[in-house]
Amino acid sequence: MEDKNITLHTKPGASLHISVAKPHPPGQYALSRTLVVFLNGLSLPSAAWSEAIDRLLSLRRESEQPIPALLCYDRYGQGKSDSDPTDDPQDTPYGHDAPAAIADLHQLLLQASQDEFHKSLENLQLVLVCNSIGCALARLYAAAHPGRVSAYVFLDSMMANTDFVSLFPDPDSDAGFDEGQLPQGITADDLRHARARVRAFLHPTVPNPEHLDRRHLAELLPRADGPPLPEGPGGREPLLTVAGHDWDVFGEQCEHGSLSVPKAVINAYVNPAWGSYNEGLTRLVPTGSEVKIAKGCGHFIQKDDPAFVATELGAVLDRLRDCD
Repeated sequence: MEDKNITLHTKPGASLHISVAKPHPPGQYALSRTLVVFLNGLSLPSAAWSEAIDRLLSLRRESEQPIPALLCYDRYGQGKSDSDPTDDPQDTPYGHDAPAAIADLHQLLLQASQDEFHKSLENLQLVLVCNSIGCALARLYAAAHPGRVSAYVFLDSMMANTDFVSLFPDPDSDAGFDEGQLPQGITADDLRHARARVRAFLHPTVPNPEHLDRRHLAELLPRADGPPLPEGPGGREPLLTVAGHDWDVFGEQCEHGSLSVPKAVINAYVNPAWGSYNEGLTRLVPTGSEVKIAKGCGHFIQKDDPAFVATELGAVLDRLRDCD
C-alpha cells in the first residue's frame, strides 16, 4: 500500500490520509474494475487494516488470483488526516454528521478513482469492508448512491439504532423492577454501574476525536433489517457478509478493559441484543445469509484476527471474479 495525502475539492485547506494499492495484473483483467474500500470505526484508524490487507495480498499472490484496487483512508479528525475544515472552530464536542461523512467519502472516491486508478467511478464496482460505525456509514452511502456497491463485508457492525444504555433495565425508573427476577449473579447495583459506564463511553452524545456527530444516527438507521441494500452495478443483488464478535472474548474485554462492566452483565444484555442486530443485518439482501462468528475476536475483528478478514474478503472477491 502506498501512503498519500489528498485534498477534496469540496473541502480545500485540509487533507485526508489515504493508502492505495493498484490492481494486479494491470489492464483489463478480472476484478480490474473493482475497488475495495475499507471503512473504519471510531476507535481504530486505517492503519489497523494493514495486517489484514498484507495477508490478503499474500494469499492472492500465492494462489495466482487477481488483486483489485484497494483504498484505505482516515476520516477527518482521525489517524493522520486533518480535522474537518467545516467543523465549528469553537470548543464544541460535535461537528460534522454521518451524511457529511458519506458525502466526503463519495468525493474521495470520485477523485481517487480518477487520480489514483485512472478510471471513472461510474465504471467501477465497489466492495465496502467495514468495522463498527463504518458499517452504518456503508449502509448510508449505498442508499445515497444506489447501483455502485457490489459487495459488503460487515465486521461487527455497531448497533446504530440504540443508545446502548437502554439495553439494560433501569432499577430506579423501570416500573415493576424486581431485583429478584434478574439473571443469577447480577444485582441492581451491577445494572446501575453498567448503565453509568456505557453512558460515559458509548452513548451517542459521547464526543469522539473526529467530531463525528452520532446523535441522530438512530433516526437515520432505525432498523437492522432495513431499508434493504440497493441493487449493485447491473441491477445485481449485492453480496453481503456479516461477521460478529465472539461473545466470550467480547465479554472478557468489556470486563477487563476500560469499560469495566462485568462479563455476566454483558452476556445477559448486550451480546443477545448484538446477536439479534447482526441477524437483522443478514436480511438486508433478499437471499439472506448466516452470521459468521469471528472466533477469538472482540469488537475489532481486523485487529484480533487479520487472517479471518483476509479469508472472508478473498472469498467475496472470488465470487465477484466469477461474475466479472
